[in-house]
Amino acid sequence: MEAKIGKFFESVTNFFSASDPLPWCDADIVAGYEKEVAEAEKGSVELKNEYIMCLSWALVHSRRAEDVQRGIAMLEASSDSTTSPLKMREKLYLLAVGYFRSSDYPKSREIVEQCLKMEPDRRQAQSLKKAIENRITKDGVIGIGIAVTAAGLIAGGIAAALARKN
Repeated sequence: MEAKIGKFFESVTNFFSASDPLPWCDADIVAGYEKEVAEAEKGSVELKNEYIMCLSWALVHSRRAEDVQRGIAMLEASSDSTTSPLKMREKLYLLAVGYFRSSDYPKSREIVEQCLKMEPDRRQAQSLKKAIENRITKDGVIGIGIAVTAAGLIAGGIAAALARKN
């Protein structure tokens, strides 16, 4: 019985926790890639583009909202000039991660579905899609809970006012 109760509380905790299957990136990693991009300005365009992709990856996986927004902007700006299908898939996936991290789940789902149309067997994209759907479901359940609680408080207030009146 105790094991069942423990599993129940664990599932409730997991439901309300903000964990996701994506890796996080620290500020020092972002700073390192920014330095490499700056140094690559003097080198070849190909090397600079590789460092920009690394920086974009670090930005959308950052814990800082402003970094995530910067990563999204960089990826959107560079998407028009991408001709390689492989690089386009990678940019789409990173954009989906960025929108997921910025809590724009519908936009993230739309982009990850584009990515999966290009490469249906990509595990990262499949995992991200599942995380997006779980988060949308969780947000819906939490929203319903808040609405029900508010309705209960209003009904309780009305009942208390009526009881005082009598």
